[in-house]
Amino acid sequence: MKGITYLQNKLIMKRARGLIRYKFYEQKQQAMDFGISTPAGLEWFGTINGWCTKAVDSLADRIQFDGFENDTFMMREMFDLNNPDIIFDNGILSSLITACCFVYVSRGEDGMPRFQVIDGTNGTGVIDDITELLTEGLAVLERDEFDNVKKYVYYIPGHTYVYEAGNPNPIAEEVTNADYCALVPIIYRPDAKRPFGHSRISRACMDYARSAMRTVKRSEISAEFYSFPQKYATGLAQDAQQMDSWKATMSAMLSFTKDEDGDRPTLGQFQVGSMTPHMDQLKGLASLFAGETGLTLDDLGFATSNPSSAEAIKAAHENLRLAASKAQRCFGVGFINTGFIGACVRDRMAYRRPEVYRTKVLWKPTFEPDMSALSTAGDGLIKISQAIPGYITEERVHRLTGIE
Repeated sequence: MKGITYLQNKLIMKRARGLIRYKFYEQKQQAMDFGISTPAGLEWFGTINGWCTKAVDSLADRIQFDGFENDTFMMREMFDLNNPDIIFDNGILSSLITACCFVYVSRGEDGMPRFQVIDGTNGTGVIDDITELLTEGLAVLERDEFDNVKKYVYYIPGHTYVYEAGNPNPIAEEVTNADYCALVPIIYRPDAKRPFGHSRISRACMDYARSAMRTVKRSEISAEFYSFPQKYATGLAQDAQQMDSWKATMSAMLSFTKDEDGDRPTLGQFQVGSMTPHMDQLKGLASLFAGETGLTLDDLGFATSNPSSAEAIKAAHENLRLAASKAQRCFGVGFINTGFIGACVRDRMAYRRPEVYRTKVLWKPTFEPDMSALSTAGDGLIKISQAIPGYITEERVHRLTGIE
């Protein structure tokens, strides 16, 4: 075992990057100003960008849990008793933001398992690369207003220990009857180098979002000069009375008199700057961000030509569909592991992980079928049913089209 100190240090090291991604998702992150085009006194001015939020929500909203296949351990019943509409959505959303979240499995007063989602900034562990279950884990349950840990849980196979900050002895202990920890990771896009996955908010997404915020800030400052162009007057006498700049800008009429030599000042206006370069740069950044996340410019607020049909919309979001399909495969393993640990807690039995290899997670279609798609699917199903009698069943139609 690595020990509690090792896991605490690991959590501190990983937590900082997770909090940065949460700032981008919650639209609280500010971009660093280069100090070149910002006038003195406007250094405090900042802008907000919601592209990272859109990238996460657009994928999370298309991943919808639909049940289990070959549910020999009655996992669906355990999830139904734990508000499945919240458990699945919270787990998927948190995993997309921080690459990994955790589900804390404990035994309720009625003996049934309870599932609690813990975001990736408050949990860590040592993972088994084969089963994607933890052999040792740590989760923070409560923090004070200064972000200091007040209560945390240490997990080892078969046991769970609850600690309070400053107390070396556990205040509670629970026997989970499992060969793995009762802290189950839900991981997005894991690989051999990074078993705890990758965040949907990549470094490129954050860089493009920062650049977009600086572009919007420069356009806001330029808009002030665009709305009120700078004016000038030449030929004024040295002892002429200075006019207030705001009064000169907003006055309906200005009067200038000739001097003793009969000369009068010459008025002029500087050329008005164009807003087009700012919008072109912003659209270019939106194109880069859309390519990174599988979205379209329409998703990011730049109107393009209207798609001709539902099939055209799906074709434009093909990369998003592939990302959703990959995410479903990753999340499916995590939710099956959650149900497996829940079955061990419920039955007080150390089941073997290979016993659930037949269980699969079912998901609703990434794109809901419209009337045109239903008509096309109906013709295809009729032809398949005629060619292979008995192949098209109610369950298979539901899996193919999402129709109840």
